[in-house]
Amino acid sequence: MNVLIVDDEPLARDRLKRMVNETRDWRVIAEASNGAEAIEQCRQTRPDVILMDIRMPEMDGLSAARRISDEENAPAIIFCTAYDEYGVEAFEAEAVGYLLKPVRQENLESALLKAQRLNRLQLNAINAANDAECILKQREHITSRSRRGIQMVPFSDVRVFRADHKYVTAYHNEGDLLIDDTLKELEAEFPDKLIRVHRNSLVAIKYILGMERNQEGVQCLVLDGIELRPQVSRRHLPRVRKLMQTL
Repeated sequence: MNVLIVDDEPLARDRLKRMVNETRDWRVIAEASNGAEAIEQCRQTRPDVILMDIRMPEMDGLSAARRISDEENAPAIIFCTAYDEYGVEAFEAEAVGYLLKPVRQENLESALLKAQRLNRLQLNAINAANDAECILKQREHITSRSRRGIQMVPFSDVRVFRADHKYVTAYHNEGDLLIDDTLKELEAEFPDKLIRVHRNSLVAIKYILGMERNQEGVQCLVLDGIELRPQVSRRHLPRVRKLMQTL
């Protein structure tokens, strides 16, 4: 699997490169010293994972991650930073990992293994194969683990999955449920049933009734069986409109 390392400090890049080379099945294919270079290298080399610093000149890692995560078949992003106050922003940028410097070998390997589940090559293989067996393996229930034990709700009842800080909430016809899945994991598992409408929201396609503007003038979806009106970002609006023409 291919890794892009992004850090404005050459010594930090060299250290991460050595650590990646010590892991099995991973190799560094490119490096960048700021967010703008990261975006360009990402488009040129198509890495599976990006190890990204946050505080960098010209364009920081968070800004670059937001741009990259909106690309089709975006790589997984793992932030490697000396600062612990960016956890929420990293989550909102759809990072799959957040490692504090100095990065430890075991933590890096754990984060890479998690990212491997969502790597671009695997998703492309699934889409290219168009294998019905993959669809059959989709879960029928979404689960949540809490002090009350395991709670379950049928996937078919869920209207919206929304990310908020460190959690993803599944909104269904009878309430809501905090879950452990990330939006990227859900999007990969249910590509035929969910559509991304915002950086923080996935919507069940079959429940879309229409679209309307809220009091702030922002386009929102009207869904069957739930009062929640998910906002549609300008970046995702053309795709949502195109989908609605087929409903």
